[in-house]
Amino acid sequence: MPALLDSDLLRTFVAIADTGNFTRAAEHVGRTQSAISMQMKRLEATVGAALFERGSRGVKLTIKGDQLLVNARRVVGMLEEASAAIAAPPLQGPVRIGIPEEYGYSVLSRALAAFAKLHRNVEVTTRYGHSAHQMAELKEGKLDLAVVFEWRPSKRGEILLNDPTVWVTSNVHCIHEGNPVPVALYENSRWSREFAIKSLERCGIDYRVACRSDNSAGLMLAVESGLAIAPVSRSNIPSGCRELTVADGFDTIDSSNVVLHRNRGSKGAAVDGMADAIREAFRARPAELP
Repeated sequence: MPALLDSDLLRTFVAIADTGNFTRAAEHVGRTQSAISMQMKRLEATVGAALFERGSRGVKLTIKGDQLLVNARRVVGMLEEASAAIAAPPLQGPVRIGIPEEYGYSVLSRALAAFAKLHRNVEVTTRYGHSAHQMAELKEGKLDLAVVFEWRPSKRGEILLNDPTVWVTSNVHCIHEGNPVPVALYENSRWSREFAIKSLERCGIDYRVACRSDNSAGLMLAVESGLAIAPVSRSNIPSGCRELTVADGFDTIDSSNVVLHRNRGSKGAAVDGMADAIREAFRARPAELP
């Protein structure tokens, strides 16, 4: 009969693998270094193989350790999920969220996944749109939470991330080298006039409007296809494209913040829980920024 693996040992094993150091792992799990060393000896005895190679800069996993880590993460994750589900009060009711399209996949999907694991009876509605439109719907009571871009200091909202908007070009097409430079802009956008166009004028760049779109996907498509350069938030630059910097004759368009607003009339634990999930999803985002 195969030996049973102790979940507590697996949790410590994952901590060591993540930190690459017994000392930091000991702090993470709240034990002494000698205690987790004994735990790992027990785990290695159970699996019948060495799991770590020790070096001057810490430890790294052996081939067997790498194999175990995949399943160890799965077990620890399931245990943490089960524990959180038991501790969390059941929530019900609708939650309506407005968020920029740029963060739909990278952030909102992460927030929804975390929220759904704990609160499966909540009905979630998501809407993509420009910040001005989202704020209008929030004021009208059509949204409970709105994540928006703000280019001026926020008086009431909660800043989640600073994510400047920059000009982006294709690595393949090098469309920024044209004269005049073809640009893609948001359609009927006050922001395009006050920020994007003014940044070009400030840098003395001769331009022509080659494309207009009502969403960021259209702007990114214009860049990727070689039609135009476009204003894109720095954390969402598409693969195969790059930021145009001072060295290229461009500068940052704005220093926008991503801000979470809540409808003052929206009460309840479901809205609280979703706000927490959104905060946590954005908290993980800065590590991915260039």
